[in-house]
Amino acid sequence: MQSKRISRDFTQGSIPKQLLFFALPFMASNAMQVLYSTVDMIIVGHFVGTDGLSAVSQSSQILNFGVMMCFGFSNAGQVLVSQALGSGKRKELNPIIGTLFSLMVLLSLCLTAVFLLGRHTILDLVNVPAQALGMAEEYLVICGAGLFLTAGYNMVSAVLRGMGDSRRPFYFICIASVINLLLDLLLTGLMGMGVAGAALATIIGQGASFLFALRYLRRRKEAFGFDFRKESFRIEKKYARMIGRLGTPMAIQSGCINLSMLYVNSLINQVSLEASATFGVGVRIDDIINKISQGIQHAALPMISQNIAARRTDRARRVVMHTWLYSGALTIFFMGLYLVFGKQLFMAFSADPAVHAMSGEFIAAILWMFPALAVMRGSSAFIQGIGNAKLSMVLALLDGVVLRIGLSWLFGIVLNWGFYGFVLGYGAAAYGCAVPGMIYFLMGRWQKRKTLSDEM
Repeated sequence: MQSKRISRDFTQGSIPKQLLFFALPFMASNAMQVLYSTVDMIIVGHFVGTDGLSAVSQSSQILNFGVMMCFGFSNAGQVLVSQALGSGKRKELNPIIGTLFSLMVLLSLCLTAVFLLGRHTILDLVNVPAQALGMAEEYLVICGAGLFLTAGYNMVSAVLRGMGDSRRPFYFICIASVINLLLDLLLTGLMGMGVAGAALATIIGQGASFLFALRYLRRRKEAFGFDFRKESFRIEKKYARMIGRLGTPMAIQSGCINLSMLYVNSLINQVSLEASATFGVGVRIDDIINKISQGIQHAALPMISQNIAARRTDRARRVVMHTWLYSGALTIFFMGLYLVFGKQLFMAFSADPAVHAMSGEFIAAILWMFPALAVMRGSSAFIQGIGNAKLSMVLALLDGVVLRIGLSWLFGIVLNWGFYGFVLGYGAAAYGCAVPGMIYFLMGRWQKRKTLSDEM
């Protein structure tokens, strides 16, 4: 009976209702997760100033590269968990989860070493403004040292998502967000610790979230499907290969997007400190909107995986269609919000009139990206859900490297559109993933593919 209260069967029932109510906690969780860095930026912007705002923005983007690399492999584990449940192979959950746990610990520690040992080179490569360089290094060191806590939370959440549990990740992230907010006000505001206080607040909040998640899973280990025995924390070659094969394209996609963002950011940093701060604020606002709508994709992924493993391709197809419907409605809402209240959103982060003045350029450019994101919610969830690693890799390189860097360079430098051109190129690259993914789904050739569950 306990197992039924954690895992959910998506191979039957109303798809619109399941997708909507499964997605709502994910949307809230993602919004709360972004709140970590958003609260940091708002408080730093008001208590430290534009140079502190630029420092947090630069270091957050660098750290996000590591977080998203870990997230890509966690998502691969999520797909395996979903397909194991969909195909009735629940006994495979223990080795899948044990392998995922071990791999994520190793990956996060390696990334931490890269950030700490290579921090000077990394910050030089992204052309951090001189006024913000010292604070950016401080934030990078503190948050980089705690990267394994962020990776741990994402790993646990991915497994719960794969089982159909969207509520517990929301509870855990709420704990972290409240702790982060209180410590931000205390350390950065009252105690005047500046950027270091914001970084400490973030890490302590993430650590608390991870510990609460582990405690819950240990208490419900029978229903969860992992026994937490020492011998279970080993890397099984079969599942390591499957996680690596599926997770590498996801990690590369996330990593390439973040690397290309750092490239665009380095170009913008050469414009002015105000341009750097404006882009940092704009990306943070866009991240909030993006992550909320991404909750629909997170919900669609395990639903698609379960139905593909259960040979219910008709239901998998309908999940994608309803994902497009819901994400399209959200896109229209957020575009309207940007158009009406865009400047006010920027004012919440910074009191600098120069940032307010440049916000209009950012908004005008970034709005072109929104329709592509609506399409990607369905097509990306589908490609990942069926385990098509090769196509994920191609789209990752096209979106993250070829178009994002190429279009930013074309619009910003070749056409000399400056700040507007850099932002436009950064956003328009999303069509390189959205359009081919939609075509692949509509062509239907994917129905002849073998499922990952066939290899279990």
